[in-house]
Amino acid sequence: MHRAITAFNTLQEGNRRFAAGESNYANLSSEARRTQLIESQAPFAVILGCSDSRAPAEIIFDQGLGDLFVIRVAGNVVAPSGVGSIEYAVEALGCRLIVVLGHSSCGAVKATVDELRVPHENRSPNLESIVSRISPSVQPLLDADITSDTDELVNHAVRANIRASVRHLKAGSPIVEKWIEEDFLFVVGADYSLETGLVEFFDRVPGADGPLE
Repeated sequence: MHRAITAFNTLQEGNRRFAAGESNYANLSSEARRTQLIESQAPFAVILGCSDSRAPAEIIFDQGLGDLFVIRVAGNVVAPSGVGSIEYAVEALGCRLIVVLGHSSCGAVKATVDELRVPHENRSPNLESIVSRISPSVQPLLDADITSDTDELVNHAVRANIRASVRHLKAGSPIVEKWIEEDFLFVVGADYSLETGLVEFFDRVPGADGPLE
């Protein structure tokens, strides 16, 4: 468990540096580090994040080359290829923390909200596959009519979608399930604010430092 605790604390500390404007950008361009990583890698955490250009995980968490195993797909949805990548990171690379990272004003989530309100007849099958994975998190919010404000609804939906992806990962892979059951792997959700630069973690690895942000 200690590796997951260290990973969680490192991500929190790195995000605080980023949000405060104190990032160490040398981490991303060190020639010595680049050479060190030629033969092997040992990332300390997996990030399943959104493809949005405003939410690059390494920068948000102030980490460098070889630190994070990052999977990015619009809407941070869980797809078979992503699960396979995560299984590789857990089994072959020894990662013990998985973070599902969503963000405010997510375009994929907004597209899903718009689609459920006014369906498009000519949406491409590839885009439809993303919308269909997000819609189960959005439809209950529309049914409950929690707000008429689209931006507020999208941000509620972002958080619901993050939690859905966490549940999917926890129950969608025998490999991931096995490691979780043995307390060697933790999956947590987190929401990145484009406005503040801060990441709010929905869960904490037991024993990790500080309050949830």
